[in-house]
Amino acid sequence: MSEENNITVQVKTKKLQLATFAAGCFWGVEEAFQRIEGVKSTAVGYTGGWFKNPTYRDVCTGKTGHAEAVQIQFDPNEVSYEDLLEVFWSIHNPTTKNRQGPDIGSQYRSMIAYHTPEQELAAKKSKEDLQSSGKLNERKIVTEIVSASPFYKAEEYHQKYYQKRGGGSCYI
Repeated sequence: MSEENNITVQVKTKKLQLATFAAGCFWGVEEAFQRIEGVKSTAVGYTGGWFKNPTYRDVCTGKTGHAEAVQIQFDPNEVSYEDLLEVFWSIHNPTTKNRQGPDIGSQYRSMIAYHTPEQELAAKKSKEDLQSSGKLNERKIVTEIVSASPFYKAEEYHQKYYQKRGGGSCYI
């Protein structure tokens, strides 16, 4: 096998990667990412806080430090991390601190939790590009870009909520 063919084989066998995003109520965020070709799985849960093994009720208090988030397993041969970032920016308002629509509290903050140095650089660049694009009418992006911390999967009834219940409010 030639060196060029060997490189092609190596690229095609890249492992799946993780991405973690918080952009308000996790039900709609998960639904948006499930529709992306190359996203192999999603899980909703809690991350970014200090409270161990939180439940939905714990996180709803706003006293755990956690944000509702979606962890995505994706194939970088089918969809790039940069493409996922574009989806992230398009599905929420990154200029409202601790709020998305009617949902208010630090658990609804906008956050990118990066898993690799490359993701960190891509996230920071995409944030800077969006901020300088003029699309936000000079409003400041408040999205946190942080190193991924433990991700606690939410209760089963939250997983793929829209598919199970056909959408609706983020309140139960």
